[in-house]
Amino acid sequence: MTVDALVRNLGRRIELCQYEAMTSCECSTACLDGTSTIGPGEAQATAEVLKVLAEPSRLQILGMISGSHEGERCICDLTEPLGLSQPTVSHHMRLLREAGIVEGERRGKWVYFRLADDLPPAARAVLGTVLEAPV
Repeated sequence: MTVDALVRNLGRRIELCQYEAMTSCECSTACLDGTSTIGPGEAQATAEVLKVLAEPSRLQILGMISGSHEGERCICDLTEPLGLSQPTVSHHMRLLREAGIVEGERRGKWVYFRLADDLPPAARAVLGTVLEAPV
């Protein structure tokens, strides 16, 4: 995954001139007059989702969930492949759930997780790029 691919996918929200060295800014009027295409509330919500996603183990977990045939994984199946303890995996799952990225369903003593149906837009853009699959 290249930075260019990520920037292209997030390009609807981020001005190109923020990422490319330009001798003269050829970006939109919004960039030049100081206005933003994203409001403070949306910027804060997006930053919170990106903070949750900016952890390698969480991205691996999401890759394992999205790559499973059923589209879901039992938390019991995540600890060994990641080499993490059950409390650590549970901590990561709690953060992903609180960010609206995954949903869990208890079946007996185990919880099965899947990607949330209504993923936050920032999560959908990043995961679609990182996991190289439609999300």
